[in-house]
Amino acid sequence: MHSFLRACFLSSILVGAARADDATEAGALLVEHPTLENLGFQWAITGDANRNATVAVQYRAVGEAAWRPALPLLRIGGERVYRAREHLDYTVPDGFAGSVLGLNPDTEYECRLELTDPDGVKGEAVHAVKVRTRAEPKSFQGGRVLHVYPSDYKGTKQEPNFTSLLEAYYGAGLGDWSVVWERRAQPGDTILLHAGLYKSERRNYVDPMMTPFDGSMSLALKGTREKPITIKSAGDGEVIFDGDGNHRLFDVMASEHHIFEGLTIRNTDVGIFAGQKEVAGAVGLVVRNCRFEQVGLGVWTESANSRDFYIADNLFIGRDDRFRLIGWAAAGSPAVGAYGSHQVVSYYAIKVYGPGHVIARNAIAYFHDAIGISTYGTPEKDPERQPSSIDIYGNDIHLVNDNFVEADGGMHNIRVYGNRGINVSQGGYSAQPVFGGPVYFIRNLLYHVPSGVAFKFMGKPAGILVYHNTIIGEQVSRDPYPNAHFRNNLFLGRDTPNREIMSWAFATSAYSTDYNGYRPNRGVKEQYVWLAPAPGGTMYTPKPTDWRKFATLAELAAATGQEKHGVELDYDIFEHLVAPNPAQRHAVYHAMDLNFRLKPGSKAVDAGEVLPTVNDGFTGRAPDLGAMEVGAPEPKYGPRWITWQPFYR
Repeated sequence: MHSFLRACFLSSILVGAARADDATEAGALLVEHPTLENLGFQWAITGDANRNATVAVQYRAVGEAAWRPALPLLRIGGERVYRAREHLDYTVPDGFAGSVLGLNPDTEYECRLELTDPDGVKGEAVHAVKVRTRAEPKSFQGGRVLHVYPSDYKGTKQEPNFTSLLEAYYGAGLGDWSVVWERRAQPGDTILLHAGLYKSERRNYVDPMMTPFDGSMSLALKGTREKPITIKSAGDGEVIFDGDGNHRLFDVMASEHHIFEGLTIRNTDVGIFAGQKEVAGAVGLVVRNCRFEQVGLGVWTESANSRDFYIADNLFIGRDDRFRLIGWAAAGSPAVGAYGSHQVVSYYAIKVYGPGHVIARNAIAYFHDAIGISTYGTPEKDPERQPSSIDIYGNDIHLVNDNFVEADGGMHNIRVYGNRGINVSQGGYSAQPVFGGPVYFIRNLLYHVPSGVAFKFMGKPAGILVYHNTIIGEQVSRDPYPNAHFRNNLFLGRDTPNREIMSWAFATSAYSTDYNGYRPNRGVKEQYVWLAPAPGGTMYTPKPTDWRKFATLAELAAATGQEKHGVELDYDIFEHLVAPNPAQRHAVYHAMDLNFRLKPGSKAVDAGEVLPTVNDGFTGRAPDLGAMEVGAPEPKYGPRWITWQPFYR
């Protein structure tokens, strides 16, 4: 064959192959564990090398006629998530993932997902599924009621009654007989704990609490979703479980469908231990309306077998310093070594792993971290063991020394929204890393982060959506992250010397940022720092010359094509709010003194982009920037039963 003809023939083969790779072949659709307010989906694909395929989503409650638009699924795949120190190196599989947000609990919805690609689609391009959101867990009505009274109780007792929780739960005896369990609780039973102090005599061989030596109660029975085993206050006064300084108070990692309600848990390293990696993990654990005081960890699981927790309306008080923001280093001292000299006396209030967890409306203070997903490493291949479809919302967080919320270790459909965080040292809302995403950060508040890291995106987290947050502080992050998108946020600087108001570090060409508002730091020449590769390229390990710096938002928009609708503004957008003092990094501020409401007619009002299910029902011509819409009810943060301010001077 003539060389020219042969070249044309080979070129046509290569072009045909490229076009074939650009077409999308639909794989399996996975419906994730429903939560009370959201539904998550993953859709595997092959092809789409030019990444121009899309998945549109519509939804409606069963019985409704009209379809409503939801956010499209996020195109994921090919992003590299890695950290050399721990030998972690993961490449995100090709597909789409995303959520239908803001739904009603215990409601069946129809969802329609349509895959389109200008280059063609093979396989099933449209899925119509019916999924019911979860109901808030309830105790079973009609089961046995078992009454427990403190050992020193002298009044009249209701029958049947017991002298300890373990006696009611297992029928356990004393001494050698403490593991004779002949009268186990049954699914649907409710154990009512009457008012008083439940504190083990740990060095008493015949301890009335039946927990000699370690003071730990292992609860390993199996309820069901319809018939959980409930352990709750009888309502006749405070029920206090005091660990007497022990390590674990309750160990429930082998349990299924247990409800803890209305209890005070104090003076222990771990209040409720719910799972150990590669050993066992609790299923369907509910912790509601409880108080945790003087604990190292509140509720904790590291197990991929844990799933479908509901941890809501609790108060967590840790043991860290209450009067100054310390961070990794002791107050007023430089950090020592890689991690500083901070001694952690309270670690996490809540830490989870596995799918389907809901962490809602808790009040948390004086911990190293408030809420986190376990930094587990490479996720399990089984979707039932993956950290996906996790909701963290409505929590009120005060004075923590590392991060408010860590999505670290999450995989798909991690939803962090409507949280208030005041005083944090290391970083506000963290993704270190996320394995594909999306992780949604929506309508969160942040005030006082001396590090300048409002969002800690480290370890190359992939699939980040940042919408409608109000950040009083800078966003300085220099570890590149792939597939990230910013909309409708407010970032207001504190006039921190020599610090930009915003830096972007995009590791791949899948990125976007627009409709955000910025208050630059006075006296700083270069306010915006930019890193992004050329189309189709990557930039995981940039050189110093790859970073670009701009004095104004207009200069950045002209050079990058991003933030064409972004605005520069100042603190006069609020009814009344002033910045924290950057010279007082250890200061403590209080939410009751802060007003994040926007002033009607200010520069942040009607300046946002419409995002279905994120800002439905906005007032005015367009959505407002930041976490609060003018005219909308102000959110309530923290437990519904708390009518007073839990954190104050």
